[in-house]
Amino acid sequence: MYGFQCSQWKPSDPRQVRNVNFEIAIYEEIGAQKIKVLDLYQPSVIRKHGEMTNVDLLVEEIRRAEPLITAARTEQVKHLILRLQDKIGQQDEHKFYLFKVLRAHILPLTNVAFNKSGSRDKIATGSFDKTCKLWSAETGKCYHTFKGHTAEIVCLAFNPQSTLVATGSMDTTAKLWDIKSGEEALTLSGHSAEIISLSFNTTGNRLITGSFDHSVFVWDIPSGRKLHALIGHCGEISSAQFNWDCSLVATASMDKTCRLWDALSGKCVATLTGHEDEVLDVAFDSTGQLVATASADGTARVYNAASRKCLAKLEGHDGDISKICFNAQGTRILTASSDKTARLWDPHTGQCVQVLEGHSDEIFSCAFNYEGNTIITGSKDNTCRIWR
Repeated sequence: MYGFQCSQWKPSDPRQVRNVNFEIAIYEEIGAQKIKVLDLYQPSVIRKHGEMTNVDLLVEEIRRAEPLITAARTEQVKHLILRLQDKIGQQDEHKFYLFKVLRAHILPLTNVAFNKSGSRDKIATGSFDKTCKLWSAETGKCYHTFKGHTAEIVCLAFNPQSTLVATGSMDTTAKLWDIKSGEEALTLSGHSAEIISLSFNTTGNRLITGSFDHSVFVWDIPSGRKLHALIGHCGEISSAQFNWDCSLVATASMDKTCRLWDALSGKCVATLTGHEDEVLDVAFDSTGQLVATASADGTARVYNAASRKCLAKLEGHDGDISKICFNAQGTRILTASSDKTARLWDPHTGQCVQVLEGHSDEIFSCAFNYEGNTIITGSKDNTCRIWR
């Protein structure tokens, strides 16, 4: 026989809305239970073009796609979606405040990242001092200092399981570090120039590295085997990111363009233009429908990944924008700039909704945590700031 259940609504804090999903349980005659999880928190499902989706139409669409959701369960599904929309609406109004300052390294920071699973309170920082440090975002305790690179660490990322941290360095290599033991797990060699960007896919079995040698390499993890190279930019690579289903890779370059690549074939499928100076960073939203770019021209842009059209231009910074990212809900964009500020934006309207001030030097990096309720910024002033 078949049964249906919704997972328990645990978060009382509206900022933890991202943890909610559906569980469909199929009960076989022998009594064994199988669980199918449908993650219904998808920004494109809950809202379209900045507006909340019509719930009745959405429920009918879900029923057509998932036959286990019967007519008798329609109201249950509708009720949960309404609660999700309510929580998202509350989250959009959240204003961030300074929670903690970490004086992380003796030399300037180059990048910061949040872990993606588990307790989700860990952050990693990379520095000109050639080390990467693992910290508690709650207490400021340093868990590990990863040493092994022979030049500055300029990029880093957690794998989705938060068991590994990857670091890229000016020494032309990338390294993977075991979070639990603090030991080096793997070294990736092959680029002929500095690695300044890297990113895992959503399953953690692929890593991409972008280099000043104008190329992006796709690596198999954990074997460390290079699968193929993305070649076509006529300038240094500044950033490379997978989209949510790992079908596309976006790359930003000093040649003032962003390119989209087929992740399997390695072929370029589109070139996004419009910036007047080097493109310093690129990011997909969690659905892969939007692509955001940050540039040395002091602006950021939001593109539709399918149509390649520019949807919004983010203007307001007084210097280069070195970093850009979406929150998990897709409702906010965060940018970091050489003007010593970070800014929050509405990706649909291009409106700046908050300016985060306090660093005494340019901000190199910024990131949202998984729930979107905490921000970390890393600066040339040798500190990272945690905002809530």
